[in-house]
Amino acid sequence: MRVWRIIIAAALMLTACCWSSRAQFKEEAFTQQYNDDVDSLGRDTTDRLFTFSEYFGGVFHKRNSRIGVMFAGSTVFLGFEQIQNRQYWKLPIVYGGLAGTVGAGLYFRNKWKMEGNQDYLKYSQWCFWGTGLVYWATLMDGVYNYKRNIPHQAGKATLYSILLPGLGQAYNGEYWKIPIYYGLMGGALHYMIVNDRNYKRYRMMYNAASEEGTDFNVMSAEGAKSYRDIFRSYRDYSIVALVGFYLIQVIDANVFSYMRDFDLSDDLAIKVSPAVITDTPAYASVNPGLHYSGAGATGFGLRLGLTF
Repeated sequence: MRVWRIIIAAALMLTACCWSSRAQFKEEAFTQQYNDDVDSLGRDTTDRLFTFSEYFGGVFHKRNSRIGVMFAGSTVFLGFEQIQNRQYWKLPIVYGGLAGTVGAGLYFRNKWKMEGNQDYLKYSQWCFWGTGLVYWATLMDGVYNYKRNIPHQAGKATLYSILLPGLGQAYNGEYWKIPIYYGLMGGALHYMIVNDRNYKRYRMMYNAASEEGTDFNVMSAEGAKSYRDIFRSYRDYSIVALVGFYLIQVIDANVFSYMRDFDLSDDLAIKVSPAVITDTPAYASVNPGLHYSGAGATGFGLRLGLTF
């Protein structure tokens, strides 16, 4: 009870010393925006994440579009990143690589269907993997060559981690985090593969034991079904863990990119001192009904200074 009495007494003293706490703040302090107009990445959360006008305005060099808008649009309109970056000479490489790999993949798949040679199926799969590699490299190239008059961009760090886990941490200079995230994702991927293999094994045993007229004495159908369900759950948990670790490293790259220039030194101090609150027109303009202006109102209070 003694503590609560002290708190209540301190609150009453502060209230008595200050005619109104609302007079301590300017109205503009709650309405102004602190985003840097030069950095188009710094937007309020109420801003729209993607607009076609901003995207195509950047493509046709009529305005500066944000790197996130450019990336999102270029996942569909592949190659438009290179247009916005004014690297037109890369377009034949991009479209030629896509057309060549897709055409070769379709050709070998057709040969496999006609002749049944499994080598053609393998070649077709390699070609389609090449298509995905060209697609990924095009997006990565667009993000890497995105130029702004900003030394460090949080959007670029985020997209780096989306395209290649750990690259955002490297961009932020936090190389020590890369083996941690790769260890976590590698462990989740390992258990996903092991559990999926065991799931398929017991599923095959369950199907064999459940068939009528078969002599399968390795394990009962009920036992195989139980193990099948267990390893399927473990596999699903591993997938969730893998996706979770991937998303965590993306969030980490974004957050610590924004905090890169934040002062984390030990020079922290707080200073409290008495203060005289005079009749200042700037404060009185917040609410003229408080009768500050011309009233000669003066009060005593505390000044709080925080250094960080």
